[in-house]
Amino acid sequence: MRFQRHFGLTLRQAPSGLEAASHRLLLRAGFVRQLGQGLYSCLPLAHRSITRIEDILREEMNRIGGQEMTMPVVHPAAIWQRSGRYDAVGPEMARFKDRKNSDLVLAMTHEEVVADLCRTEIRSHRQLPQVVYHIQTKFRDDPRPRAGLIRVREFTMKDSYTLDRDAAGLERQYRAHYGAYFRIFGRCLLPTIAVGSDVGMMGGSQAHEYMYLTAIGEDTLVLCDDDACGYAANRQVARFRKDAGPAEEPRPPERVATPGASTIRDLAAFLGIPESRTAKALFLTAGLDGGSREELVLAVIRGDMEVNETKLANAVGAAWLRPAGDDAIRAAGAAPGYASPIGFRGGTVVVDDLVPEETNLVAGANEPGFHLLHTNAGRDYEPDVVTDIAVAGSGCPCTDCGAPLRTSRGVEVGNIFQLGTRYGDAAGARFLDNNGEERPIWMGSYGIGSGRLLACIAEEHHDEAGLAWPASVAPFDVHLLPLSGRSAAQRRAAEAADVLYRELREAGLEVLLDDRDERAGVKFADADLIGIPMRVVVSARSLNQGGIELKMRQSGTTAMLPLEGLAEALTRRRAALLDEIERSVVVPSFR
Repeated sequence: MRFQRHFGLTLRQAPSGLEAASHRLLLRAGFVRQLGQGLYSCLPLAHRSITRIEDILREEMNRIGGQEMTMPVVHPAAIWQRSGRYDAVGPEMARFKDRKNSDLVLAMTHEEVVADLCRTEIRSHRQLPQVVYHIQTKFRDDPRPRAGLIRVREFTMKDSYTLDRDAAGLERQYRAHYGAYFRIFGRCLLPTIAVGSDVGMMGGSQAHEYMYLTAIGEDTLVLCDDDACGYAANRQVARFRKDAGPAEEPRPPERVATPGASTIRDLAAFLGIPESRTAKALFLTAGLDGGSREELVLAVIRGDMEVNETKLANAVGAAWLRPAGDDAIRAAGAAPGYASPIGFRGGTVVVDDLVPEETNLVAGANEPGFHLLHTNAGRDYEPDVVTDIAVAGSGCPCTDCGAPLRTSRGVEVGNIFQLGTRYGDAAGARFLDNNGEERPIWMGSYGIGSGRLLACIAEEHHDEAGLAWPASVAPFDVHLLPLSGRSAAQRRAAEAADVLYRELREAGLEVLLDDRDERAGVKFADADLIGIPMRVVVSARSLNQGGIELKMRQSGTTAMLPLEGLAEALTRRRAALLDEIERSVVVPSFR
């Protein structure tokens, strides 16, 4: 590609107020342009890098038996209604009608489509297992797009789907994807970890997210640094070891005046006790039956802990939760600021699994200005649900080894789900086993967004001068810079660069030739900004020294190389870069 013909300008400055370095640099280097909120055009440089990323995706999916296909971006609403997700998914799903007034949706993901295809294409156990995938546009009307390509509304995703005879087959394919994803991210030189995660709207029995650890991430991860343990989970589902206080004999409840002590902190200070000796009550309104029915939920947790709303929503099967109003709390027989499940009516009581192990906790008396001493779950009130609903945080003991946990921020760059038979059952997809009996199809779902992956690679590989792409995903292999001008020597440099441009391309290298009539400083600055792995400078000085000057973008090392045999030399260097990347790939054991 000749720079004069290249579509996309470099910018000296990016718009102010951008939080992510990748966002600033992709804009400045002419990779992307914003069309609207969460909507971006990928210009030729970005398109070339994304194509290389997608080639890696294809190679690794094919390596584990994947077959590429294409599925529609527009879906009949009926298949989403059949699975129950049409009503369960909120406004992030784009719904519309066609000219015949038929209900349609824009694809967020394709589980329903794959299940519908299973209904028509899978007949016998001999056809299983299967892995199918495609790379295609998705749309989610995210209310808070941010950080450029890291969180957008329209995006391209590789989503793959496994089809199996039973749970054991699904487990094998899940583990195959687990390893394939580490190979993909490793080949892109993006460090990631796999963490346990919430299944969310996808449903199923197990999920992992692949996280790139970065301060700009919006997910909070809970990690154990003990090498022998390695526990890692999204805070939405992270667990920790909970130790109950000293055992006591249950005492009779005792009503005490606690004027002005409407918070746990104030209550503990007023009574002179630690917060761990109190029971905290949190009221929320839950959207049940896909969000169509509302119910008041009272969550009870030890006073020194916080309620994890994702765990709570999963515990009651809620599509959403929101804080309950004071009127709703009073109508249920409770008193805002002085509430407890004792005397509570008209809702669901969910108790953290540590609370029944504690004795004689202080709880609200459901009367303004009063609390009850010595309350005990199971004696003074009966929970509807007892489960873990606590937030895990830094310093909490690891649930597996007891070492202190730490938290870190991260960006999710991939996810894998064990879906089970939910989608196949909804679609009526069955197969005949070797005894001629109908059996359900077990599905898994696995996704990677190629645009977000590009942005995270840019976030990881840059410096003050600009981007510094790994050779595996760079838009070009070589950035060729002739330092030309009006003198005979400078014209000779331009002519030599033209000859070299053809030779390098004939050798199979992808080359960006900066043939602009610009000063050397401008060309050098743009080369550093765009970040192509090898910069080749052809100048009157380099030709007088018998060749060209090579600079490696990531390491910054330079060398003078002769013109003769240069294409072969650069091809070897590119191969060495790719070999080094390949050797660096590590696939951790499944956790």
